[in-house]
Amino acid sequence: MLNHIRSKLNQMSPARLIVSFYFITVAFSTILLSLPVAHKEGVHVKFIDYLFTAVSAVSVTGLTTVNISDTFSTTGFFFLIIMLQIGGVGVMTLGTFLWLLIGKKIGLKERKLIMTDQNQTNLAGVVKLLKQILIIFIMVELIGSMILGTYFLTYYDTWQEAYLQGLFSAVSATTNSGFDITGESLKPFAHDYFVQFIHILLIILGAIGFPVLIETKDFIMKSKENRQFRFSLFTKITTIMFGLLIVFGTLLIFLLEYNDFFQGKSWHESFFYSLFQSVTTRSAGLTTLDLEQLTEPTLLVMSVLMFIGASPSSVGGGIRTTTFALNLLFLYYFAKGNPSIKIFKREIHPDDLTKSLVVTMLAMMICVTSVIILSITESHTLLEIIFEVASAFGTTGLSLGITPDLTTLGKIVLMILMFIGRVGIISFLFMLGGNQKTDHYHYPKERIIIG
Repeated sequence: MLNHIRSKLNQMSPARLIVSFYFITVAFSTILLSLPVAHKEGVHVKFIDYLFTAVSAVSVTGLTTVNISDTFSTTGFFFLIIMLQIGGVGVMTLGTFLWLLIGKKIGLKERKLIMTDQNQTNLAGVVKLLKQILIIFIMVELIGSMILGTYFLTYYDTWQEAYLQGLFSAVSATTNSGFDITGESLKPFAHDYFVQFIHILLIILGAIGFPVLIETKDFIMKSKENRQFRFSLFTKITTIMFGLLIVFGTLLIFLLEYNDFFQGKSWHESFFYSLFQSVTTRSAGLTTLDLEQLTEPTLLVMSVLMFIGASPSSVGGGIRTTTFALNLLFLYYFAKGNPSIKIFKREIHPDDLTKSLVVTMLAMMICVTSVIILSITESHTLLEIIFEVASAFGTTGLSLGITPDLTTLGKIVLMILMFIGRVGIISFLFMLGGNQKTDHYHYPKERIIIG
């Protein structure tokens, strides 16, 4: 029996294996959350809601059909923290760490799985990459936990409450999961700019991409040794696009709400409200205000930002920042009549352009289909549904409050979206179609009329 299972696993593509591992993780997470010790006494939750919360945690989304603080016990909070860690760094990162601890050799099959899970394009240095990811990730969370926990001593009666809140907040922000144990997200800290600043920093560190953090660390180390260092094209493009999305998001939210929600508020209140909501749409899901008070144009802008999501090889979902950047570059260069894209003295590979267009088109098709299905099954406005779909696909976790009221079919649709958002469109495609193939022959080419 075991040999048969091992044989079947060896025949599966890396993409299908990764998706299978995530399915198994979701199953175990659902069991953990349904244990009596995980929730408060007298609380009764349906199986679909346990499953929904597990999928949301493993996909680090943050959408939930139950109130986390009212439903789960302290043990349940720690179960969620474990799930957020697995979802944040990826199943293969933690799996590889365990393999290394027990002295298991990391073979070609395992390296291919790591490459798929972390969205890498080659096998070189993937094990070293995972070691660095885990070290950086844990250090960021520990430092964030200590800073927030110590600061929260002024908010809570006991040090246990303060440091539990600090730990959960730091993990939630770094993994961009959007879960909270306050029951009100970060609304109680709407005027505490220190708490917001620390959360913004943790969100960015989690969403900007692990390769960017590793290259930044290498740059600092080599600068101390007076050695030259060149950032990769990926780091340059994703960092610039990440920054531009935050800036434009902040500016648009500020302008759209200037005569509405921000009317009568000071400039610094309006700025921090705009900045935090812009940053959280990268994939975080935490919020400092009641989203229902925002205008429709603002909510649509936030939906677009959530659809774009975070950077590749990060904790976030969506189509990813580099995909959006390549789409814009392709449109710009195509309009100029240039057959290739040249930027930072490098040329973009045609395969990457094709992937970016495929990812965007398929993501739009999936999200539009989901909106149509939910508009039939749910009794909510179209804007609320669009916002919910974008949040699920971008693994963001922001909601206009309709998640608990969804039908079972509606919850299933969102779970699928969260899952696709976490594993990525490319892995999802390869899961359906199998391994990438190479053409061994070609037919004569023929042009067709376009546009």
